[in-house]
Amino acid sequence: MSRAALVTQRQLLQLLSKGEFLSGQKVADELGLSRTAIANHIKLLQEIGLDVYKVKGKGYRLAKPLSLLDASCIIACKEAVTPDVLVQNITDSTNSQLMQKVTDGSVRTPGYVIVAEAQTAGRGRRGKVWYSPFGASLYFSMYWRLEQGVQAAMGLSLIVAIALSRVLEQCYKLSPTVKWPNDVYIDGKKLAGILVELAGQADAACDVIIGIGLNIQLPTQSGSYIDQSYTDLCSGYPQPIDRNKLVAQLQQELIAMLRQFSQHGFAEFASEFNRRDHFYMKPVKLSGSTETEGLCLGVDKQGALLIKTNQAIKAFYGGELSLRAGS
Repeated sequence: MSRAALVTQRQLLQLLSKGEFLSGQKVADELGLSRTAIANHIKLLQEIGLDVYKVKGKGYRLAKPLSLLDASCIIACKEAVTPDVLVQNITDSTNSQLMQKVTDGSVRTPGYVIVAEAQTAGRGRRGKVWYSPFGASLYFSMYWRLEQGVQAAMGLSLIVAIALSRVLEQCYKLSPTVKWPNDVYIDGKKLAGILVELAGQADAACDVIIGIGLNIQLPTQSGSYIDQSYTDLCSGYPQPIDRNKLVAQLQQELIAMLRQFSQHGFAEFASEFNRRDHFYMKPVKLSGSTETEGLCLGVDKQGALLIKTNQAIKAFYGGELSLRAGS
């Protein structure tokens, strides 16, 4: 989509954001476009998950008011000076976009963030698609750099999960748990996922892209696209969610924790993770190149998963964790 089309789409969303009916002609006059062009923009928004009603004689209306992400509002919400936040309307993937900017050298400041209203190719772990409807979630990617190299990334996804959990506790009065190594849950349902991607050498500085997908207020049809039990932030917090403020809160907490992690490693965070461990002291199955069943004992000081089997306590650094069948 051209830059001019993106600007037009943003202007259209701002007109509709109050959730009131606007006639197609009024919108066309405001934006200097034809009624057909407006209809095409509306269709595209509907295709990426935005609920837009069309009623004959009344025009268009959003199903609910929409507060758009805005870089100036994010800056106003910050309690400390932090790197820039780039707000995109629609992108393929915030992680992919940020990795490209790091690769071409246009981003080199740790803590720089990209957020988007929607993703057309959102990604989760193990190649899974991340459902990314417009304005319904937070699609957030941050750049970081590990001077000690790839080996220093051990436990990094757990640090991100702890940072997000702290924000949810302190700002939204929720009680999240974390499923090793990258999911955040509320009341046994998935609220957020984390995707950490690395680019670098084992013996040289490493570029890190930290992606977070956080459900805010998912549309009713979401169950057709998500293959597990899920929830969103609005289901657990009764007040309106200011996504701009949430971006500022999350960026600040992540930067503070990542600085500490970069200096001292994961060890001092292990006990905090274990307090939040979704499967702590529960019978689990770890799938991967082989399958292991046993009792989950949390993580060690490197962030490895500890499972007590019939033979011994074993440490694992990768795999897909689930509750053991029948438990």
